[in-house]
Amino acid sequence: MSIFKPTLLTVIRRISTQSPRVAGPIEKLIEERISKELAPTSLKIINESHMHRHHAPMQGVESTEIHFCVKVVSDKFAGTTMIKRHRLIYGLLANEMKAENGIHALALETKTPAETEKQAKQ
Repeated sequence: MSIFKPTLLTVIRRISTQSPRVAGPIEKLIEERISKELAPTSLKIINESHMHRHHAPMQGVESTEIHFCVKVVSDKFAGTTMIKRHRLIYGLLANEMKAENGIHALALETKTPAETEKQAKQ
């Protein structure tokens, strides 16, 4: 009896034949709210919900949009602390954070363009 072990080539083929990921309604809402309020020079939203499906509290939860990592670069963060930046974003998404089957976890990376440039030079 042989056990099939996928080769790198079969894994690449499988990945390349998968359809492109489409943002869901909560991800789109996050993008709209942050874009409107912060006019970011860079905004990356990563849906990490699939990495948490096996956790006990997530059993029975049907939503596929509960864990996100959001990376925002905006001039509007200038002169503010990280805590104030995070509170601002949490405020923009307060209803979705409170809702049943809404956003359960939100990891944030908030920087100004100057901070991003400084980090790139290091």
